[in-house]
This record gives sequence, structure tokens and C-alpha cells, in this order.
Amino acid sequence: MAQELPASARVVVIGGGIMGCSVAYHLTKLGWSDVVLLEQFQLTAGTTWHAAGLVGQLRNNESMTRIASYAVDLYGRLEAETGLATGFKQNGAVTIAQTEARFIEQKRHAAMAARFGVECHVIGPDEVKRRWPLAATDDVVGAIYLPKDGQTNPTDTTQALARGARQGGARIVERVSVTGIERSGQGVSGVVTDRGRIECEYVVLCAGLWSRDIAARHGFVVPLHASEHMYIVTEAMAGVTADLPVLRDYDSRLYIKEDAGKLLVGMFEDVAKPWATDGTPEGHEFGEFDADWDHFEPYFEKALRRVPALEQVGVRQFLNGAESFTPDQRYILGPVPGWDRLYVGTGFNSIGIASGAGAGKALAEWMVEGEEPMDLWDVDVRRFQPFEMNRRYLRERTVEAQGRQYRIHWPYEQYLTGRDMRLTPWHERLRARGACFGAVAGWERPLWYAPPGVAPVQRYSYGEQHWWAQAAEEARAAREAVALFDLTPFSKLLVQGPDAESVLQWLCSNDVGRPVGSVTYTQMLNANGGIESDLTVTRLERDKFLLIGAAAATVRDRDWIERQRPAGAAVDLADVTASYAVLGVMGPHSRDLLRRLTTAPLDNDAFPYGSMQEIDIGMARVLAQRVSYVGELGWELYIPSEQAVGVYDAVVAAGAAFGLRHAGLQAQDSLRLEKAFRHWGHDIGSQDTPLETGLGFACAFDKPGGFIGREALLAQRQAGLSRRLILLTVDEGRPLLLHEEPVYRDGVLAGAVTSAAMSFTFDKPMALAMLRLEGESGPAALAASRYEIDVAGVRHPASAHRRAPYDPAGSRMRS
Repeated sequence: MAQELPASARVVVIGGGIMGCSVAYHLTKLGWSDVVLLEQFQLTAGTTWHAAGLVGQLRNNESMTRIASYAVDLYGRLEAETGLATGFKQNGAVTIAQTEARFIEQKRHAAMAARFGVECHVIGPDEVKRRWPLAATDDVVGAIYLPKDGQTNPTDTTQALARGARQGGARIVERVSVTGIERSGQGVSGVVTDRGRIECEYVVLCAGLWSRDIAARHGFVVPLHASEHMYIVTEAMAGVTADLPVLRDYDSRLYIKEDAGKLLVGMFEDVAKPWATDGTPEGHEFGEFDADWDHFEPYFEKALRRVPALEQVGVRQFLNGAESFTPDQRYILGPVPGWDRLYVGTGFNSIGIASGAGAGKALAEWMVEGEEPMDLWDVDVRRFQPFEMNRRYLRERTVEAQGRQYRIHWPYEQYLTGRDMRLTPWHERLRARGACFGAVAGWERPLWYAPPGVAPVQRYSYGEQHWWAQAAEEARAAREAVALFDLTPFSKLLVQGPDAESVLQWLCSNDVGRPVGSVTYTQMLNANGGIESDLTVTRLERDKFLLIGAAAATVRDRDWIERQRPAGAAVDLADVTASYAVLGVMGPHSRDLLRRLTTAPLDNDAFPYGSMQEIDIGMARVLAQRVSYVGELGWELYIPSEQAVGVYDAVVAAGAAFGLRHAGLQAQDSLRLEKAFRHWGHDIGSQDTPLETGLGFACAFDKPGGFIGREALLAQRQAGLSRRLILLTVDEGRPLLLHEEPVYRDGVLAGAVTSAAMSFTFDKPMALAMLRLEGESGPAALAASRYEIDVAGVRHPASAHRRAPYDPAGSRMRS
């Protein structure tokens, strides 16, 4: 007999896999007992039931590691709480490296693990053999061992979470299909099913393989694509003990785990097999695909080389099931833009069992508290652009993305598929100049420019980068002559209407109520003082403002403004990113160059730093903003897209007399670090305040009406800081700094690198780092301390700067 469907609930969770059950469980733990979970088939159907059940802790940053590590805690106590066995055991994991590059990557991870509180040991081939006697180790360079990693039974674990949710008051209804999500205004009002309607305040979409199709029907973006994923289970094998660690051989694309005296052997192949591009077919409940030995065989041969004893046993099961993958290999979490009280948790890229526990907890806390409990930008649903729902794009990207699960994650690596999705008007001209492009929010943007005779192709390495010489010349042009940057991907939001000023004054920490033509650097903060957005606000007219922010944060910034603006405010918001192409003309000769192209006065009195004017350049009328992210005299030119090519040609022609050089993102990153300019998403984010990050100067505490987060900042200022962002340079050598490298202060682990680059002006690696403050923590004490940055287990001495080492007074960009 079918379970009765309630008429109403506070929360409806769609989907009964590991994520849906985790969300329901954690909502009840937080006191929200009026929860209904709907599953169209049976719990665990779709993907969860056939997951391999690996529970690994270590990820590439602190937030993701906290989420993954939580599974070890929860799964370890779930049986005692619910009475249902989960099959969880901490038998550890050994991850081997066959190449020196892979071993460097592993040693970097091991260094990060110490900061995250995850036990991790760097070991050699002999220790690998001791812990995994069946493994051949003649080609092993090294490995890492995580003794507290483990494995669990996915179905049993999900059922235990479901029982825990029921014990907390949640209702779980199987065999009911959701046909619609209803809204009233911007907010969720109900869920329609094939068995009736449920009125509700919140909806959480955790439908796995079906999430994309549900989202598409309701007009929001959840880009994922299903793919076949294969593993085999052997017959019982001698030497396979219950405490055998999970073995990962990324260079062979393999994972191997003990399974009740047998071995489960799975792989993430180089070229994946996408499935169901046109939508997950009806009835795919506990669906399996045919065994594809032709596809699996090359990896099984590698497994035979790694574990020769496999030749002596038969294969008991070949399992080929569907899993969903996202365009960037990171799962999807958070509030759906354009909707109130609609959340999503899906797209786990084969790490749903490891991350589902912590992701469900984080999403439940986000819903209850109204703010993310940690920095979750890596997995925030608002990182995606509308074009990423294109099915051809998703299919092609999935072929590559699944294969990248086990490839070396090279610094600065770019995807090969799904490219040329968003092109600036002068794209082909930049290509002809030797641009090596990288994708930012789908936009093709030059990373660096190859000289004649050199192919503009990335060659990946964990050592010195082959493009450093080219980027150094580009940076030198910005410091000594003039450089041309393509800044088109900047997010551009137009805010206008009678209440535009009052709304922005409330949203922005700085005072944006300045005269027309003013450019104000500011942040938008949450109630805790965390930085939700880092941007400039230009007053175009009395009731019209242009907001310029990070390219990747366009959707997020717009959503934040929509959610935070006061009810009934007379203000319109429009994304005009594609309407303007942007050239950055930067360097000491930039004024002289632009004087060749315009009759507008460009001297300091007529056109001061931090101002905007509409000027003629060539045959176009452009918005010229005198600001600089590289610390030099310069202008950002906002050009109507239809006139962009003509302006570009005019600037390039005039620039020949002034040593103009095209410059890319890598040079810009080096230049901005020399000025200690922050980058949103790395150095600053929702968990960082302006006071901690040295941006207190952008907070107008005394402006009438205040701003979001003001009270939290005042309280923090009164209590004193517990951490601070500082700038470091490596004293000797040129190790490749990226992000998340541990930083030691006077021999004690104190924090980590947030972003880094090679400083071409000073010929030293340079990094911003967030450090805990203990004892004396004023600027003088910080600068006097002894610092070391751990790169792959080697500590490199570094020096701290009280002020930016390049032009600390900022006189050059104001000259």
C-alpha cells in the first residue's frame, strides 16, 4: 500500500540517495523536524546503490577537507545511534605514485593535510609493499598513507541516515514522482507530485541523475551529465584481509578495495562514456549497462600489473552504472539564484559517499542559519553560467572531466573541451598576436603571449613555468612602458532607479553616494562581516550605477543584490557584461598613448584617479575609468561591443610609438601581488572580514544608515583580530607557490597561502597568506617574525612585508 502523502511540510527534499537522506538527517538534528523526503523509486536508487563506498578525507582546500572528513566521524557513530549497521571501517588508504610529478603532487597534499588536521604519511615503496603485500611496487616512486581513511556500504549507510532522519521526525515517502516546483513571487510555495501537492516553505533538490532535467524544466542552472562508470568484483582471493587499505594508483587510473575477502577494482578512464544526453530515461531505478570489456580491458591489464594475483581468480561481477559529473569536477551546493528557499545538493562526481555526509550537514546549516557555514564557493551552484546547461557542451566536457578525476592536477591546467564558448570582439586579433588562452567563466582570456616562432601552448609542470619569461616581459611593459590587457570578462551589473543609491549604500561597505563620475572601491558584506563581493561602483548618473566585479562571480553578485535589497525598493538590476568590451591600458606611458586618440584632457586635475568620464576614442564613445589593478597609471576602457574592434585597432596602432605590449592574466596576477591587491575567491571570501584582510579602509563606518555587516565589524574591531592576511616573499630559490601551502611562523604552523605568483619585478615567489595571530600580533611583530612556506614537504624561508613592496604609497597609479 502506498504511503500517505502529507498536505504540507516545512521542507521537501527531492531525492533519496546519500545526499537527500543526509540533508533530511541533518535538518532534524538542527531542530527542523517537519521534513518530507520524496523518492521516485526506492532509497539509494539511481547512483548511490552501486557506489564503491570509498571514504577519503583529503581534498584540495580546507572547506572541502572538512566536509569529507566529517564522514569519518558520522559514519563511525551512525550504527550506535540508529541501530543499523553501515559497514564503515577505517582501514586506511595508500595512494601510490609512478612518476616524480605525481609524487610532488602527493607531497604537496601531505603538507596540506597537516594544516587540516588529517593524519597523512609520505612513504616509500617498501612501506607500500608492507601495507599492501599483493601489490607490485617495482615502478613505485613513492606514496602517501592516510590511516584514518576508510570505506562503507553505501546502501546501508544511506538507510541508516534515513532512519536517523525518521527518528528526528522526518517523513520519507517512496514511489512518488515530483512533477513540479511551485513558487509565489520569488519564493517556493509547494511541490507537485503524481500523487498530489505538498505545500512547503523550502525545497531541496538532491535528485542526482535527474537534477539537471528538473532544473531545466523550472528555468534554473544545474549543469551535470551522466556517464557510465565501471568496476569489477573478483572471486574470493588469498591474501585479501579485512584490514587491507584502499589502494589508489592514479597513474594507472585505478582504485582497488577489499570487499568481503574479494577485491573491487574500479577505474576512471581517460576517455569516458557519457550517457543520457537528452535526459535520464524513465524507469532507470537500479539500472545497469551491459558489461563493456573492450572499454575496461586496458585498465584491467594495468590492474593485473599492479596486483599480479588477479590473474589467478575469476571475476564475480562486472558492474556498469551511471554517475553524474559536473563541468568542473566539483559538486553543486547552495541556494538557487532567482529563487527564495530553493536549494540544491547534487552532482558529486563519484565522491558522493565520501562527501555526502558533510555536504548534507553544510547545506542544512546554510538553510537554517541563512548563511553558508564555511567558504563553499568551490561548490556553490552560483558559479555556473547559463550556457553550461547546453547539452552538447555537457556531453563533450564529461568525456574529459571524468577522465581528469585521476590525472595529475597540474597548476594552471585548462580544459580542452567546451572551449570558445564566449569570445571577446577582438579574440582573433589576440590569437594572431600569440595569445595562449584560458577560460574564465567561459570567456576566452589571454593568459600570456607567445613570441614569434613559439607555440602558444601550455606545458604543465610543478617546477618553473615555461611561460614565466613571456609573462615577465609583459609585466615589465606595464611597469616601464604600457601594456594592453583584455578585461572584457569582468562582471558588469547595472543598478538603476529612484532607490538605487539608498540600496547600494546599504549593500556596500564604502560610501558610494559620491558625485556622478566617481569610482568607489568597496565590498558587499554579510551579516557576519564576511566579504560576499569585491567590486568597484561607478556612478554614471544620479540614479544609475555600474558595478564591476570578478568574472566568475557574475551570477553570485546579482543573486546577492536581489536577495539583500529591501522589499519594495524602486531599483532595477541588469547584467550588461556582454554589452561592453573592456581594454586595460596600463603603464607610465598610458596617458601619452591615449592623448593620441582623444581630445579629452587626461591630466590629474581634469581626470583624477578613481573617476570615470565618457570620452571619444577613434570613432567610438567609451566609458573611461581611471583605476588600476596592477599599480600603475592606467585606464579601463568600457567600449560598446559593436565598436570594440575599431577602438582596439586604434589603441594598438598608437601604442607602437610607446612600446605597447599585449599582456595576459599571468602578468596581471604577478603585478597585483606586488601591490598586495586581493583577489576575491582566493584571498578574500564570505568567511573573511575587511579588518582581517586589510580592507578596513573601504568601510565607511560613519555613513548614515550604516551597511550590512557594520555591527559585526565594530564588534570585531573592539575584540581584536584573531587572524590577518599578510604578504610574504620567498627569500631564496624559486619554488612554485600556488595556494593552500602551509605557512609556519617562528616554527609553528600558523596558516596558509591564499594566492601566489612569481614576482617578475623582484624575481621572487610572492604570496598572500592568512595567518592566526597569537601573542604579539601588531604589524611590527608580524614583520619581525621568522616565516617558512612548506612546498611539498620542504620549508622555504620567507619574509613578511608591512606594506606592499612595490610603490607602497600608490603614487605611480595616481601620477
